[in-house]
Amino acid sequence: MTEPIISVETWKQWQAEGRRAQLVDVRSAAEFATVHLPGAINIPLEQVEMRTADLNANAPVVLVCQSGARARIAYGLLAASGKNLLQLEGGTAAWLKAGYPAVRGTAARWALERQVRLAAGILVAVGVLLAATSSQLWLILPGFVGCGLIFAGFTGFCPMGELLARLPWNRPRNQAPEVAAGATCSCQLPKRP
Repeated sequence: MTEPIISVETWKQWQAEGRRAQLVDVRSAAEFATVHLPGAINIPLEQVEMRTADLNANAPVVLVCQSGARARIAYGLLAASGKNLLQLEGGTAAWLKAGYPAVRGTAARWALERQVRLAAGILVAVGVLLAATSSQLWLILPGFVGCGLIFAGFTGFCPMGELLARLPWNRPRNQAPEVAAGATCSCQLPKRP
């Protein structure tokens, strides 16, 4: 059995016709905030199985990611849910390449998981390079990183992630005083003369 696919042209036509369907972007929140298709909701891939109640039961659910790989995984995870699932062929990249409109935000910070992968990769590469050029004792560094990743995988607690989360670029940005005082967005602020 082949997985149901919908092309970006068909999805654009559905939108123009006002056809009822739910568009679910399974990328990370940071990727979604940077650019996404109009009308999409964000349910990151790691949450889709727990959030089947958020999926429309009375209309098709179109899964989208960057290129189609994660939408295919999400389809496999949700296949037994009984929902009418489709995958957007080529994902967000195909939509943008076709020149269709997108919702663009400001450049979002990197997801913490991505930062951990980068830091771990750098530490392993540096440790191996130093072991090859100076002393075999430097192999302790990649071994330590590997043990840390195993620990994080088993426990769900990542000390490197906790450390990275405390760095200045990962701290919450300050809200404007008016927003913090009760308004949920700038559109609710009183007009200034």
